[in-house]
Amino acid sequence: MSTFEALFGGAPAVRSDAPGRVNLIGEHTDYQGGLVLPLAIPQRTRVELRRRADDQVVVWSAEDPSRGPPQRFALGEEERGRGWVDYVQGVTVAAAIAGHRLGGFEARLESDVPVGSGLSSSAALEVALLRALREAFALTLDDVALALIAQRSETGFVGAPIGVMDQMASSLGDTSSALFLDTRTLAYERVPLPRAARLLVIDSGVTHSHATGDYRVRREEAAGAARALGVALLREVSATNPRVEQLPEPLRRRARHIVTENARVESAVVAMKQNDLETLGALLFASHASLRDDYQVSVPELDSLVELARGEPDVHGARMTGGGFGGSVVVLVRRDAAPDLASRLAGAYARASGRTPRVLVP
Repeated sequence: MSTFEALFGGAPAVRSDAPGRVNLIGEHTDYQGGLVLPLAIPQRTRVELRRRADDQVVVWSAEDPSRGPPQRFALGEEERGRGWVDYVQGVTVAAAIAGHRLGGFEARLESDVPVGSGLSSSAALEVALLRALREAFALTLDDVALALIAQRSETGFVGAPIGVMDQMASSLGDTSSALFLDTRTLAYERVPLPRAARLLVIDSGVTHSHATGDYRVRREEAAGAARALGVALLREVSATNPRVEQLPEPLRRRARHIVTENARVESAVVAMKQNDLETLGALLFASHASLRDDYQVSVPELDSLVELARGEPDVHGARMTGGGFGGSVVVLVRRDAAPDLASRLAGAYARASGRTPRVLVP
């Protein structure tokens, strides 16, 4: 593997990293001002970087399948359509729009956050790179502001219509506490995961993309439901509002998922604080059912993994996590059963689906 020294002829001046995330509950709510409850995962994206004396950005990624030479662009001349380099270009464009002055730099990227698994590999890249740039260029940028620039880089330049959860979780999250985040106000609280439980994350082997396809359609449908209800965001609508059930399809189901999911997040936080794993697990199963039936973002492989988990006595709850149409499931299990249970579920799923799953956590 090419080192920074081999690529650029010297040592990096800055090293930084940022984690991917798994969302415990609160899916497809963040772009409607809703509530979310993500945690950081152990997998991280790492950046080595040093400043240049010109306006050139020269960047190399260990995850580039071509393993070709470093890619190059000039600040102020970023152009879309360059694959993974667009995420770097998006960061430099968004930072400049936010008023932060950058110079040229050389960077080496490396990541073990799986791409297309619903674990926010793009957010980990954006946050890790911005952390390196913050240090290298002495940017006045706190962790929330950094997350907002990271999000704008993806929505404004890459063109993925995501909410702010992924970048906030990567910037502020840790692996032992869930980040209870109000995406409307950006108020947040860290809520420890009950000590008697552990999370498993299993990649289904079905990849997805936020930049294209049905994810974008769901976001448009949610916005349409908000307009039909006369509100700016579905966050303003309670789960008991009778007008939700009067909406035409599919807006009725889209709105119903979001308003009930917000209520489930609030209940999940209470359950975590009370160490009530039975209630927390039931909320995860209910969330998956809503994502499958009302929001229609699950796929048979994710449903199969959740149902296999439901049949295990040491499982409290399970659901798909991430934007859907592929990706991973998160499973809440009895702590001492986690390692054996993860491999058993993965094996049963492989036999049932013919796909090759990956146990990502633990």
